[in-house]
Amino acid sequence: MPCEHLVRAWLARSLVSQSDSDDLIQEAYCRLSNVEAFEQIARPDAFFFQTVRNLLLNHIRRARLVRIETVAELDELGLADNAPSPERVTGARRDLERVRACIADLPERCRRVFELRRIEGLSQREIAERLGVNENVVEYEVARGLKLVVKALRARGGDMADFSRAGAVR
Repeated sequence: MPCEHLVRAWLARSLVSQSDSDDLIQEAYCRLSNVEAFEQIARPDAFFFQTVRNLLLNHIRRARLVRIETVAELDELGLADNAPSPERVTGARRDLERVRACIADLPERCRRVFELRRIEGLSQREIAERLGVNENVVEYEVARGLKLVVKALRARGGDMADFSRAGAVR
């Protein structure tokens, strides 16, 4: 990675030993090698840096003795945030693409109604007026679309528990 020297410099400023830095970077490379869809990562350098930071946090949590300077440096960087890990972000993007593909496979009217309701957030009345159909048709097509998307995700091996936790399926 072209940014490895920057990560090493940050680790040195955080008073992480050379051997621990080597271990953290090696572990980050191992994690990166398991990523299936690199094309979805907008900033590989930031992804790599965040992976090393997460590994360092895990290392510090497991350590019995931690230098106070290291903790202070981490506090300054705001690493104790609740942001999802890069791995979770990548997984969520992959799941989103699977859902989008399922929506794209819906019949035309069903897809259009489903997108207007679930993605754009229009009311049933607004959709009915826009498409010149009855509100009952809108309700039926949204329910039909949701059933077809869930069925397609299951057929493609999707774990619906993951999608429902993420709010993709309500």
